[in-house]
Amino acid sequence: MTSSPAGLGAIVLASLLLLTGCSSARESAGSATTPSAAASPQAVQGVGREAMAYVDAVNGGDLDALVASFAEDAQIVDVSRSIRGRAAIREWASNEVIGGRLTVLSIAQERQNGQRLLVRWAPGGSDGWRAHYDFTWANGKIVKADLQYA
Repeated sequence: MTSSPAGLGAIVLASLLLLTGCSSARESAGSATTPSAAASPQAVQGVGREAMAYVDAVNGGDLDALVASFAEDAQIVDVSRSIRGRAAIREWASNEVIGGRLTVLSIAQERQNGQRLLVRWAPGGSDGWRAHYDFTWANGKIVKADLQYA
């Protein structure tokens, strides 16, 4: 039996679509695999510029830019710890954030003054884990970042 080139192309296309769908289902089911390039921060459309300033600063290892993304009296809730003000944020970020990798997987919630993002946070030297980073902003700066395990 012989296959036409058009029929063979349809089989290849269907196979690729099936494989892509399986990969997405594994990732959304909580697989520990590294996110694909399609899940990189740049690929997720609609992430607020305030949140992206934080993500870009983390991934660029830029402590000054990270601190500058926050308002003077901003608060970070890191699981159960509260960190308040730029000086405390600088110390926290220097000790615990810079050197890690942050990948935005999706926007979990939209609000007028912020977003809740599903991310993969990987501190330096680790595979990381999923987390929800809930950013609230005002006047172009982050006023609160609530960082919780997903």
